[in-house]
Amino acid sequence: MRVLIVEDEPNLSRQLRATLEGAGYAVDHAANGEDGHYLGSTETYDAIILDLGLPEIDGLTVLDRWRKEGIKVPVLVLTARDSWSDKVAGLDAGADDYLAKPFQTEELIARLRALIRRASGNASSELTAGPVRLDTRSGKVTLDGEPVKLTAQEYKLLSYLMHHKGKVVSRTELIEHIYDQDFDRDSNTIEVFVTRIRKKLGPDVITTIRGLGYSLEEPRA
Repeated sequence: MRVLIVEDEPNLSRQLRATLEGAGYAVDHAANGEDGHYLGSTETYDAIILDLGLPEIDGLTVLDRWRKEGIKVPVLVLTARDSWSDKVAGLDAGADDYLAKPFQTEELIARLRALIRRASGNASSELTAGPVRLDTRSGKVTLDGEPVKLTAQEYKLLSYLMHHKGKVVSRTELIEHIYDQDFDRDSNTIEVFVTRIRKKLGPDVITTIRGLGYSLEEPRA
């Protein structure tokens, strides 16, 4: 899953980035509203963390512009202004959730997971596909109840497919959602990761749809 952080405080930005990357997210960062608006308008994200008190363009304006442009990505608003009027303004501008500073990073990650789950139509934090289970809270994957160790990139790829179970996901879409902005998008590593996941979880867990991409289906009885 790929997340954009739009935050101008350097220390908080570094902390958030390190925490999210440690939790398995691909992360991009913008330090002002203008750059944040541009990235949110031109790149593909599963969620955005947006501070309201930004230089150049304030967060509410950025959010309002995204929504008017038809960008529907879930947005979690951060602000130091802990007042009802700011909360209402953020939600009215199109925010999906709200967190006032200071906050615990564990709460932010939990809210982020919930936003991404709801956006993909998943109510539970545990995603399943036949004998495969992925717990988005712990980052653990099991096969028939037995733990399976995946690399960070294998986990990201499997997690994205499980969030979009039953849909055909193109190689381009996978690259856009599991790597950050600076990744070499001409890489053939997606195929390598799919092969590795199949070796660990079974050859039928991910189906290749020739010419279209990959699909993770619930096995038929």
